[in-house]
This record gives sequence, structure tokens and C-alpha cells, in this order.
Amino acid sequence: MKRIKVAGQHRASLAPRDLRDGRPLLDRILDTPHLAQVVPRLQPEVLHRIVQSCGLEDCGELVALATPGQLARVFDLDLWGGPPGTDEQLDADRFGLWLEVLVEADAAAAAQTLAGMDAELVIAALAQHARVFDIAAISPADPMNDDDEAAAPIDDPMAGQAHMNDGGGCDIGGYHLVATRTDSWDAIVSVLLALDAEHQHYFHRVMRGLVTLSNSGFELDGLDDLLANRKQVLFDLATDREQRRDQQGYVTPAQARAFLQMSRERRPVQDAPTGNPIASAYFRNIESTAAAADNGSADRLLAASVTPPAPEDSAAAVTALVDVLVDAGVLPRQPLALLPEAHGHAPRLAFIQTQMQFAGDHDHHAFSLRTQELAYLANTIMAGCSIQARAFTPQEASDAAVAVCNLGLQNWTVVEAATRPPLPDDFLVGHKLVGVFQVGWKVLHDRVCMYAAEQLIRVLTRLRCEDRETQKGLNALRVEMKRQWLAGTPWHAREALDVIAILDMPAWAALLGLIDECPVLHAGLGASRSSGTRAVSASAFEFISQNSQIVSVREFMQSLPETLRP
Repeated sequence: MKRIKVAGQHRASLAPRDLRDGRPLLDRILDTPHLAQVVPRLQPEVLHRIVQSCGLEDCGELVALATPGQLARVFDLDLWGGPPGTDEQLDADRFGLWLEVLVEADAAAAAQTLAGMDAELVIAALAQHARVFDIAAISPADPMNDDDEAAAPIDDPMAGQAHMNDGGGCDIGGYHLVATRTDSWDAIVSVLLALDAEHQHYFHRVMRGLVTLSNSGFELDGLDDLLANRKQVLFDLATDREQRRDQQGYVTPAQARAFLQMSRERRPVQDAPTGNPIASAYFRNIESTAAAADNGSADRLLAASVTPPAPEDSAAAVTALVDVLVDAGVLPRQPLALLPEAHGHAPRLAFIQTQMQFAGDHDHHAFSLRTQELAYLANTIMAGCSIQARAFTPQEASDAAVAVCNLGLQNWTVVEAATRPPLPDDFLVGHKLVGVFQVGWKVLHDRVCMYAAEQLIRVLTRLRCEDRETQKGLNALRVEMKRQWLAGTPWHAREALDVIAILDMPAWAALLGLIDECPVLHAGLGASRSSGTRAVSASAFEFISQNSQIVSVREFMQSLPETLRP
């Protein structure tokens, strides 16, 4: 029985703090000349990548320079989250942390920034932190004896100040606030005081919205199935956000999951697969959005004309900042869709690289369309799939999309490999990469994930271990794996795979990589078949992009009975 250490179960992100200390990177950013003019001109996605890489708590000085419009887009990226492939939910704790960072820099500036935000978002987020009541509607004899509510407020609130009472609530601008969680409470009170002082119209709009969400709601009579007010507001916010992100080129988790599942279930291609309705609708929406943007180009020029002029050398400062981010790994060195030939990887991606190179040299329009399709596929993988039970990084999603397309090109027809004619060099000029990806995705699902699960079930049927607890775990794994295999989702049994680590840890790591939503070749696959003991990192895997790798999967699974034999 071979023991090989697998270092960690989660792949480290590509953030700069993994490549070098995070604080020096932030120092380099803050040392950028004309930073006050540079930050407002950054794309929100770039600003978000900086915040992710350096940590929000350390980026107060930087985010204080951002415009409300930028932060609104950053909030769309940063305040919503959830397990990979699931519908994203508003993270109230993250919103509270943002308020702490902004208030620490300047409470008045934080209030001004908040006043430029969508009030419905602010209301929904604050509603997770506090309940709000109109002081005039509260009787001193009725202390609101709810379980999570405080005693009655003080009777004479001072204008512009927060009155705290014995129960922990406070009065601001004619409203009584009761904290439902303590995190970020001081920052919330500070920013509301600043809003009351400088932005009263916005302040009262937010507070009235909070009052509405704080009352008991409608009477339950069994005659309807309405969402509670808070849930309805969150649902509406999530719907609006999905529509915005759809126009910006993002893919919703629901759309991504549906596309990937349809790709797993598609029939084998003959020559040209039919188009996917989800992808087709996405690109139609992108085209209509682009047309609307072109029609509004005059408005965009007018808006640009009233932007305060920046120093002449601010463009050089922006370039310098981008160079810093590229050097730290926050931004890619060049567009991933161009598929540069990386050292040691060109043969593995030869099909897609040859096809994209031909399209780029002979048909720029086709090359542009294929590039857009690669971006769509990467976004789809990020939104609808997980890897090693975690979310994909942008780099990993791009690499996976390219690898799957390469596999799809190699398996475009159902003809046996020995007699399969090579695709013409101009194949991608007339064929969409979405269809090619679907072919590769189904090959991964059928010939890697489902195959590995089926073979493991057969091995477990015959495998016997003297240790009763280990045998019990193996039996449970066999039952659960067969149940999930029949459902077509064997990766849902990944937790039960832990018992394999007792017998052979590299084999366990290899099986986790193969029996996954996006199967990969883990380094443990080779380590379990070689002699000697060595450490294998959990991040040491490669995406499956060619049939020769699938052959190695079959060889590994055929050797598994001997590998796991006690």
C-alpha cells in the first residue's frame, strides 16, 4: 500500500499574494502617479481584481477614489456569491465590510458614494443588519417585545446625532433602528448619520424602505403563495442584476448549468451539430445590446465631454498601473483567446491553435466570432461548474474552455480514430466553437467521468478489506456512487470517496479529478502507478484536451484493482 502525501485539497488562487507579498503590490499601486485621476478611469472589473488580490480591508485608500458608478459595478461582482454553479445571493456581511472600509476613510465621502448607488440595493443590504421603525408610530408604553428587538427609544432624539438606548438600538433622523447583528454596526450608524446630514432625500428614501421591510408583513391565509417582503426585494434585485450582467456579457448560473447539462446529454455528432438555444439567445442579446450602444454613441460622447480633464501624463500613469497588475499576475499578459503557444503545451492544444491561427490569418470576422465564443464558454464554465468542489479562477476557466474545444475538434465525427480524416484548416471559419465545445464536453462526461465512476463501482464490488470500518466505508461508497452514476452526476458522491485515501492517497486524488463536473488529470494518477514516495500537490492537474490523455485514464482505471488491493 503506497502512501503519497497530497498537499492540500484546494488549489491556490492566482492572486498576487500567492506570487509575492500582497502589501508590496498595494504599495506599488498607491505609488502610481496621478492615482486620483487613474482610479476613476479603471474598468470596474480591474478594480475588483485589485480588491480581490490585495484584500478589501487594505484597499480603503484606493476604493475611496472610485466613482459611485464604478463601485456600483464592483458591487455587482463582489456582493453576490454562493457555492459554485448555484444562484448567487446578496452577501450582507460583505456589504457591511465595504461600509466599514469606506467609513474608515471618510464617513461623509462614504455617504456621498452611497447616495449615488441604487437605493433598492442599499435597502436590501441594510435590512439584513437592522430593523427600522418610525419613532412617531412607536408608543412609549409598547416597547416592541419581539424576541430580537430592543426597548423603546429615547423620547427626544437630538437632531443629527444617534441616541443609543439601553436595549442597543438608536434613533437617527426620526427613525428607531434595532440591530439584528453586531458586525459593522458602528459603520452603519456613521454612514446613516452622514446621509441624514447631507443627503436627506436619499436618507429618507432608504429609511422608509427599511420601515416597510421591518413590519410584520401580510396575513397568512393559505390563499396565496407570495414571497415575504424581504425575499421579494432580494429576488427582484437578483433578477435586475442578472439582466445587467447579461447585457455585459456574463452568463447567469441557471443558464450556464442548463447549457452544460444539455451538452452532456447531446447525441453524437455526424458532421455538424445543431446550435444550442441558450448560446444562440445569449449572442442575439449581445448583438442587440451592441446595436443599442452604437445608437447611443452620441450620448456617450456628451458624457465624456463633461468629464473633468486629466493631466496629460495620466494615460502613461494608467499604462504604468496596468503593467504593475500584469507583472503581479492580477491581469493576464495578453488576451487568452489569442491562444499563444506556451512552451511545452503547444502539442497538447495543436488542434485549436492551428484552427484559430488560420482564422486569424484569413478571416478576421470569423476569428472575432470564435474569440467571443471562447469568452462565452469560459464565463459559462465559471458560472455553472466547479472544480475540486470550488469555483474556477478566470485563468482556469479559460484554459478549460480551450482544452475542451481542442478535444471536441479531435472528436468532431463519430468515425474511428484510425480512419478519421483530419479537419480542414479552415474548419473554424464556418463552424462555431460552441458546437465544438459541446462535443468535447460530452466526451469528457461519457468517456472520463461516467467511465471512471462505472469502473470504480466494479472494483468496489470485488474489493474486500479486513478492517471493518474501512470495508463499511467502501460499501457506502459503492452504493452512493452507483446511485449518482445512474443519475448521471457521479461527482455528487465525491465526499464518500474519502475512504479511498486510506488505501492509496494518490489514487484517491486521481479519482477526485476524474469523477468531477469538469474531469481533469491529477498528478496522483501517475504517482499511484509509480514506485517511491513523494508529495503531490492538490493543484497539480491538467485539463484533458486530447484522446491520448483519455487512454491514460483507461489504463489507470484498469490498474485500479491492483492499486487498491490491501
